[in-house]
Amino acid sequence: MSRYSPDAVLVPGTRRDPEEYGEWWVPPQAGDGALPTVVLVHGGFWRPGYDRSLEDAVAADLAGRGYLVWNMDYRSSAEPWPATLDDAASGYGEIAVGSWAGRVDRSRLALVGHSAGGHLALWLASRGRPRPALVVAQAPVADLVRGSQQHLGAGAVDALLGGSADEVPERYAVADPMRLLPTRVRTVLVHGLSDDTVPVSQSEAYLAAATSAGDPCTLVTYAGGHYEHLDPASEAGRLLREALETL
Repeated sequence: MSRYSPDAVLVPGTRRDPEEYGEWWVPPQAGDGALPTVVLVHGGFWRPGYDRSLEDAVAADLAGRGYLVWNMDYRSSAEPWPATLDDAASGYGEIAVGSWAGRVDRSRLALVGHSAGGHLALWLASRGRPRPALVVAQAPVADLVRGSQQHLGAGAVDALLGGSADEVPERYAVADPMRLLPTRVRTVLVHGLSDDTVPVSQSEAYLAAATSAGDPCTLVTYAGGHYEHLDPASEAGRLLREALETL
């Protein structure tokens, strides 16, 4: 999947600081105060073989624009349930305890996730530890029941949860963003109309449920597919930056 990610272009002075659950990207001339912070959660249908390097180009672009970026990782669905969710929670928790935690501006904290990472970003927002100011879910697998029925990623949802909603309903109850509304977190869904990997109906279903629950949620579409989100030069990249400018 890394072939879909362009090379990271670092603005001179950008720092990379790896830790156990991910990597901090520190903007040039960071100064001493709190910084607007973006947490990136990569996709890959929660499968083995995909990691945070998918988001390197996005991380480099955002850090070059002045954001403190935490590009986090997690174990795949090849590990026993609920390892993926446990790691996502621990990885996100580094915002509070990691080496750059003291520079995180909690009032300008955004969770950004692509595809399976979009699912995890929505799930993390429902937990509120810490509560982000904004979630940007890019082509998210936002409705796990429907994702299982659609056989997304050749059965990726069932692989993550260990079965269908009929087989393991208790796991869907704790993992499916559709079951965890309202989050009370402002959410922007960004989805390509030509996405044949995760169809736009996933975002449409979440938008309807979130707004019905009273959450501030919007859907922005563009004339593209699934992997443009990994390219800062794309229309999807521009839409991400536009959303982040509202922090």
